[in-house]
Amino acid sequence: MSQLPQPPQLTVCPACDEPLEPADNFCGRCGADLSALPPARDGAGPVAARLRPEHGGPEEGDYRLAAPGPAGRTDPAARPATGPHPGPAGPGRAPGHDTVPDPRATDAPAGVPAGVPAGVPAQAHGGPTAAPGSGPACPGTGRTCGACRAGMIDKDGYCEHCGHAQPRERDHMEHESAGVAAVSDRGLRHHRNEDAYAVSTTAQGDGGTAVIAVVSDGVSSATRPDEASAAAVLAARETLMTALPLGTPPKEATHEAILRAAEAVAALAAPGHRPREHDQHRQENAPACTIVSAVVTGDLLTVGWIGDSRAYWVPDDRATQPARLTEDDSWAAQMVAAGLMSEAEAYADERAHAITGWLGADAYEIEPHTASFHPDRPGVVVVCTDGLWNYAESAEQMAAVVPPDARSRPLECARHLLGHALDGGGHDNVTVAILPFPTPSEGAGSA
Repeated sequence: MSQLPQPPQLTVCPACDEPLEPADNFCGRCGADLSALPPARDGAGPVAARLRPEHGGPEEGDYRLAAPGPAGRTDPAARPATGPHPGPAGPGRAPGHDTVPDPRATDAPAGVPAGVPAGVPAQAHGGPTAAPGSGPACPGTGRTCGACRAGMIDKDGYCEHCGHAQPRERDHMEHESAGVAAVSDRGLRHHRNEDAYAVSTTAQGDGGTAVIAVVSDGVSSATRPDEASAAAVLAARETLMTALPLGTPPKEATHEAILRAAEAVAALAAPGHRPREHDQHRQENAPACTIVSAVVTGDLLTVGWIGDSRAYWVPDDRATQPARLTEDDSWAAQMVAAGLMSEAEAYADERAHAITGWLGADAYEIEPHTASFHPDRPGVVVVCTDGLWNYAESAEQMAAVVPPDARSRPLECARHLLGHALDGGGHDNVTVAILPFPTPSEGAGSA
């Protein structure tokens, strides 16, 4: 007696191309019911031999030195069911997934398209509205499914009609205004985007213009890293927007902005939380993140940071020297500074991305780093998380991937750098802000 033929085992989701495990009944990316989907025919569907990406390695996300904890929550998230991974615009992109609606179309302050704590409507912070393609509001849910356009979205983020998981608005965000542009993306390996940014342009007390960019990377080994990065950029941006018009020197305003960001992140810790080194039995770390900011005021460039998010200077004239403007608070940087390892050796070590400075209730003493520069020629400032600089670590490498027309097309530059990181593997969330220097003359006023 011969055995009845068995249907072939699905190795990738026929609906969205996500790799599957043998026991999966539903796709973890799009939520499709696998029992109701026929397997793709030979040559007509995804490549069956595709392997699930391996996780691990220092580029997966930041973790804190001497303060280990359980990995952050990895809530399932989905890319839009109608298109590929959001990235730089180009052939094959699904319409409607290149950008989020322009925050400037609302009455709320612009420049915080990424950085909204979970459960808080983005519109209240000047952020993007619902994800592209989400359709009109549906009674009782707030929006309809972006895939079937018919079902209501339940509290867990899945369509009650077709079962598709809905994309989070922070999966891919963009913003452009006079003097600054920014892009943030979930990357190819992570289930959610734990980065955030805030960008703004405002008037100074002396009538000049100040352009602001703040970028933050949530620490993956902490709880709620996405909320930490959101709180940090919002607090820092608000402080800078208040201080600079009053005539506060940019370096002083930057120092204060980082301290206010640290307070905002520390406030996210559960009541009664104490640093882990004082309680060896506590099972979670407080929310934590890194921060880096850049402020352009006239001919002055001011940067501030804690952690390993970075700022680079890339001149228009590539025959002149680019520069990295920040020094990492990390294990690798300490090894190089102490002369114990070369830079290549340190960053090849699995401990390279263990950070020694961060924002959060578990942080050591907060000591913001600030520095000011007077660039003598036109160029751009690149402010980014390690999701980008992992693929262009040195100033020379970063300059090599920045397009020649970056100063006149900052948003296209940010998209190009995102594409570079995704082409390199996209192991981490990727966030980058581009500030042309000097600031375009039309940048006066508040964005």
